[in-house]
Amino acid sequence: MRGPLGAVIGRYPSSDGSTQMGGIIRHNRKCRDIAFLVLFIAFWVAMIVNSSFGFNKGNPLRLTFGLDYEGNVCGNRHAKRNLRELELRYWVNPNQVYQSGLKNSGFKLSNARSICLMECPIPSEDSLNWVCDYPEGDIHLTMDDWIDRNYDYFEFLTPDMRNTSLQLQGPCYPVIFPSVNVFWSCQFIARASNMSLRHWQQMGGVKINEDIVIDKSIHRSINSRSSVLKRYMADIAKSWPVLIVCGGILPLFLSVIWLLMIRHFVSGMPWITVILFNVLIVSVTMFYYLKAGWIGDDAISPIIGEHDPYYSVFGRELTHLRVAAVIMTVVMITSVLSSIAIVRRILMATSVLKVAAKVIGEVQALIIFPIMPYLILAIFYINWLSAALYLFSSGEILQNDCNSNCCAYDLASKRVNCDRCCGYSIHYTPHIAIAILFHLFGCYWVTQFFIACSSTVIAGSVASYYWARGETSPEIPFLPVFSSMKRLMRYSLGSVALGSLTVSFVESIRFMLESIRRKLKVYNMMPESRVGRVAFYFSQGFRKCIEWTIKSVNRNAYIMIAITGKSFCRASAIATELIISNILRIGKVNVIGDVILFLGKLCVSLSSAVFAFLMLDTHKYRSAHNKISSPLFPVLVCWGLGYVVATLFFGVVEMSIDTIILSFCQDSEEHQGTAQYAPPLLIETLNDQNEMQRLTQ
Repeated sequence: MRGPLGAVIGRYPSSDGSTQMGGIIRHNRKCRDIAFLVLFIAFWVAMIVNSSFGFNKGNPLRLTFGLDYEGNVCGNRHAKRNLRELELRYWVNPNQVYQSGLKNSGFKLSNARSICLMECPIPSEDSLNWVCDYPEGDIHLTMDDWIDRNYDYFEFLTPDMRNTSLQLQGPCYPVIFPSVNVFWSCQFIARASNMSLRHWQQMGGVKINEDIVIDKSIHRSINSRSSVLKRYMADIAKSWPVLIVCGGILPLFLSVIWLLMIRHFVSGMPWITVILFNVLIVSVTMFYYLKAGWIGDDAISPIIGEHDPYYSVFGRELTHLRVAAVIMTVVMITSVLSSIAIVRRILMATSVLKVAAKVIGEVQALIIFPIMPYLILAIFYINWLSAALYLFSSGEILQNDCNSNCCAYDLASKRVNCDRCCGYSIHYTPHIAIAILFHLFGCYWVTQFFIACSSTVIAGSVASYYWARGETSPEIPFLPVFSSMKRLMRYSLGSVALGSLTVSFVESIRFMLESIRRKLKVYNMMPESRVGRVAFYFSQGFRKCIEWTIKSVNRNAYIMIAITGKSFCRASAIATELIISNILRIGKVNVIGDVILFLGKLCVSLSSAVFAFLMLDTHKYRSAHNKISSPLFPVLVCWGLGYVVATLFFGVVEMSIDTIILSFCQDSEEHQGTAQYAPPLLIETLNDQNEMQRLTQ
């Protein structure tokens, strides 16, 4: 049974018969859940080791640019050759590209001979252009001279070299097909230049295959899932100014403004929040429609720079944007209808928010306190994102193991070499996948840990205010926020580490079960299968239970940790029992307030998404080197960062309401239904008969 908490949070006799005077929540505490604090520290050490592995093995250039036939990353100045300005991958032999596109062919495009260029070559209208291999050996040209000559030194070739070139064995290759820069790879267009092809045939060159296959082969490689994922990660690296502004600075400013308006304009804030939420969600949906090409002509294109308007290349990124637009449409309709449904209940939220505004007005340090965890998380996210980019690009460049028979002239050995035909690819081992998953889990745990620390400090500050009868008592510490922070750092970090680990672990299980449920739904070819149905409904039901557990345990446990100093499990049990015994009083008052606060968080995060769309729509991110493949990932990251920042600041109001209500319930239980320590405004809100009658209807 849960005993009275008077001995630890009020002026009641303690176990030794003495009276606890002069202290609010200052009973004899001790460190709790120390093992989990040690585990959290060890996890941080493992995160540092894991990140160092990525920094040592990774190269973010691999996420954007391809490899040449020597295994060099295009655009890498530290490669075997200085390829700093040569960022485009070009396949020099059109017949190899054609062969890689045939269904029954064992030849892969990764084994086709490719070099790095500055621009994609195009056929000449009155002669035959050539693209020659990197100069070396008897070709006494520097890389700069080779670039200035448009990669053509055919006139310097010996008769033997010219003969091998006409056999498509190099070192020079004809430019027969036009090519266009598609995500930094030169994609052939299956429309050969008649003039160039005629010159090639007159010189005695071998037959060059003309077919749509030559177009589809390169496009299939560029549009593969792994290539798209790499480009999404590269988009995050390129748009880092957008992430700083829209994911960090803007939500900080909007959250502080929202808190100040709650403090001084509480009556109108629920209405403003609902209206602003509807405007923002409609705006974000319209931006998705614009980028998907369903409104106007601003659809994203995979082609980099200027190109022939007759060329039309479709990318997987556009499909993802259209799917996102459909999902946002459903969310928008549901949200608008839901906000209309709660209009009649907004007055309830106003009465509850008034109590939180009163607390914030008395304990004014609560408004600026979230800046501390905000700065810590900002530093963490900058380092975490940098490490994530290196981890995603930390595969090892190895030569392929192939049985292809293709020969090319080697300028260094002065002969045709058929032994080095296999190209290079980036190989990812299972260890890298585990390292990435560990890195993702670490981000979620650390985020939950600092949010939990912030919530616990706020709860301790508000509890000090409540149990000192508000501003009428001299027992409130001069700086309750710092007093609460001191108690957290000294006694409860282990409990917070356990609570955040529980939430992170349970949420990970929920994510895995959701993935299993989706796969069963998509791949189960026999709907009547009993095993499939049982697994499907079990995963769905268990997922609901997990969500309920997170919602019921998370915040209230931190409140009781701040008040009682108990361990996480014990505090969770006390909070759960207190909630169950006062479910009607808490539920009706708190639900609508939580809804308004949730809409407020969405307003901040959706504002971040809108401004991210606007910044990504500038010329800097739509052309040339900094072009992003799609605004989808940067916008989602800005939305997520904005939501985390809003959670830190809105937690002031959220935890104030929850702490006040839980303290009120405990106060009422210990005094036979009449709260002795509650502020007058809270008593007026919760004990008014007409109010309670209206709330329970």
